[in-house]
Amino acid sequence: MASSTIPNTPLTLSSHTYVDLKSPSTLPNYLSFSSSKRRQPPSLFTVRASDSDFEAAVVAGKVPEAPPVPPTPAAPAGTPVVPSLPIQRRPRRNRRSPVLRSAFQETSISPSNFVYPLFIHEGEEDTPIGAMPGCYRLGWRHGLVEEVAKARDVGVNSVVLFPKIPDALKTPTGDEAYNEDGLVPRTIRLLKDKYPDLIIYTDVALDPYSSDGHDGIVREDGVIMNDETVHQLCKQAVAQARAGADVVSPSDMMDGRVGAMRVALDAEGFQHVSIMSYTAKYASSFYGPFREALDSNPRFGDKKTYQMNPANYREALTEMREDESEGADILLVKPGLPYLDIIRLLRDNSPLPIAAYQVSGEYSMIKAGGALKMIDEEKVMMESLLCLRRAGADIILTYFALQAARTLCGEKR
Repeated sequence: MASSTIPNTPLTLSSHTYVDLKSPSTLPNYLSFSSSKRRQPPSLFTVRASDSDFEAAVVAGKVPEAPPVPPTPAAPAGTPVVPSLPIQRRPRRNRRSPVLRSAFQETSISPSNFVYPLFIHEGEEDTPIGAMPGCYRLGWRHGLVEEVAKARDVGVNSVVLFPKIPDALKTPTGDEAYNEDGLVPRTIRLLKDKYPDLIIYTDVALDPYSSDGHDGIVREDGVIMNDETVHQLCKQAVAQARAGADVVSPSDMMDGRVGAMRVALDAEGFQHVSIMSYTAKYASSFYGPFREALDSNPRFGDKKTYQMNPANYREALTEMREDESEGADILLVKPGLPYLDIIRLLRDNSPLPIAAYQVSGEYSMIKAGGALKMIDEEKVMMESLLCLRRAGADIILTYFALQAARTLCGEKR
């Protein structure tokens, strides 16, 4: 049914003066108006055809014009003429456009998946780390706070702290690790005061505090003492929790430390503090730049009696089961990309969240390849992080956290 809005002066309408309706040449005769003998400037009014009028036109065979069917694109000269392959399943159909690829993407990544590792020291200045372009030892009072603000601006609200401890404070037993007025507890208190909702992960190990550079106490014959080290680590975890840490992360690989740490935390009233265990931490050659950053190379020997053999796969299940039974809340695999199979192994065998650490060597190689124009740094960075997610990592500790989050937010700096 046609409707009209007409000014006060009586007026007989023609097809030349109504609005929002096609002329009778394109619409059927079921809409018609007689001519007017008054030829004055048209007044504002609207006449619209109802849905049933348009449906009637289509039923009568008067279909509105639309763009023609596009022609079949021509193949280049010399393309062989062959019959279509007799295949029903063509997976490329779901990859043929950006919209379809996005709709069927199985793995997603966002800034909330990142934990940003940050190096801190006692100085005021931010000191660049030669082996890790773009990374610094940050002054805990100023540079660190500014870097955390940048990360939060693009959705990264989780950090993990690694301290550069003055050599004068290092001892064979690493007592500075549980000094409640030490660098890490002070830093935690500062960050929590500034950003109460920031999630702070800490590193629990003696190597930054040890004059020997090992993750545990070293006996005179070079043996890393397990149970005595665990005693020190529990005191370190409690000191960090008291300062306000949300997640303590034992990276030492001592036996039994997760269970002992859970008991120690609970006894001090820190039942709410989580434990992210370095469940499968391998004795890897990818850690070199990190040790330069913290000046924490072992004074002698290596870490193979407590970190895992890179050749071993099933052993990760043993570590996983022990950590689960002892009360770990998150299981971590380190390094990341060279150990995607271990990430998947833990993902398929544990209901707990899985973390992956994209370590300093992985970061520095991508940075170096980008600087030499051998790879597209940004694309390789994002692909590497997506692969860690695809393998099963819920969160990723990565030095790319800020850069990757800016990329995800469409920000170029």
